[in-house]
Amino acid sequence: QVQLVESGGGLVQAGGSLRLSCAASGRTFSSNGMGWFRQAPGKEREFVAAISWTGGKTYYADSVKGRFTISRDVAKKTVSLQMNSLKPEDTAVYYCAASLYYTSSSIGGQYDYWGQGTQVTVSS
Repeated sequence: QVQLVESGGGLVQAGGSLRLSCAASGRTFSSNGMGWFRQAPGKEREFVAAISWTGGKTYYADSVKGRFTISRDVAKKTVSLQMNSLKPEDTAVYYCAASLYYTSSSIGGQYDYWGQGTQVTVSS
């Protein structure tokens, strides 16, 4: 079992920055990849970014490329998402996810464990 706990969400003005963190515990040594997804009210969940535990290969959605950076600290079992130049359309609940078998996947169905989510609100 893997437990994921997100933190770092909040309210920020457009153009500002936030850093989300995801602390993992449990059988994380078996996780191959970690990802961030988001879901805005009335919209489908969408992929944001992913990273492989070994090697640190990253993959980003086009909508956040160049603004968001995903990173991981293997020793601390944490994954972070640095979000810069935030836009109102980035407003959503952000979820951390762990995949046992896939590295840097953009497909939600390939993730096995999910956190509870953290709210990010960007005001215009």
